[in-house]
Amino acid sequence: MARTTPRDPAAPRLAALAALLADETRASFCLALLDGRAWTAGELARAAGVAASTASEHLDRLVEGGLLAEERQGRHRYLRLADGRIAQLVEELAAHAHPGAPVPPRTLRESSLHHALARGRTCYDHLAGRLGIRITDAMTERGLLRQDTGFALTDAGLEWFGALGVPLDTASRRPLARGCLDWTERRPHLAGTSGAALCRHVLDAGWCERVGTGRAVRTTSAGLRALSEHLGIEPATVDTAGGSAGPEGSAA
Repeated sequence: MARTTPRDPAAPRLAALAALLADETRASFCLALLDGRAWTAGELARAAGVAASTASEHLDRLVEGGLLAEERQGRHRYLRLADGRIAQLVEELAAHAHPGAPVPPRTLRESSLHHALARGRTCYDHLAGRLGIRITDAMTERGLLRQDTGFALTDAGLEWFGALGVPLDTASRRPLARGCLDWTERRPHLAGTSGAALCRHVLDAGWCERVGTGRAVRTTSAGLRALSEHLGIEPATVDTAGGSAGPEGSAA
């Protein structure tokens, strides 16, 4: 009688996780929530183009499966990605879902949104798109960041954050710096504690501003000057074009 190899106990859990994301509506919700903010169930329903009742069923599954967390305030139900690990999983799966040439946008709105997200966007709590890659490259070129043996801030990088007045939580269990595969650029951008801190500073200081209510961001005039001063990034190399990118466009 042939011996059977015991099944890996993680297999059912992996299959259940894959099943949660094997639906276009649920995938759209997760992609929209990569902006790092909490959305109402109604906003997510509109973003995915489904009825509120349909959205509620899908959201319940995502919460039960541990991908989303929810909180209620009065009549409103707010949902967000459960944590940074889930955000990293969704972003990297999105990158692997584009192995070849991207699917051409079907409408002008889709085209405008795609270009806005490719120029610059938030990836949960850090910067992505061409803007995120440009900043990551500039930090590497100036010796603030190393990428040769994985992502790591140098001593000069730590001093640079200090000079900017951006505190870093070095006691966090989260990596100080890590690479996150960018689904539009096919290269890693800066994530981790330092990536999140830099993104907060860029938005709070007005270097970048959100486009509409989605994930897309664009660099402001003040941001162009700051990026040139602090990272040596030439303003001409930063695409500042705007465009409309509402909630429905956040599911990139």
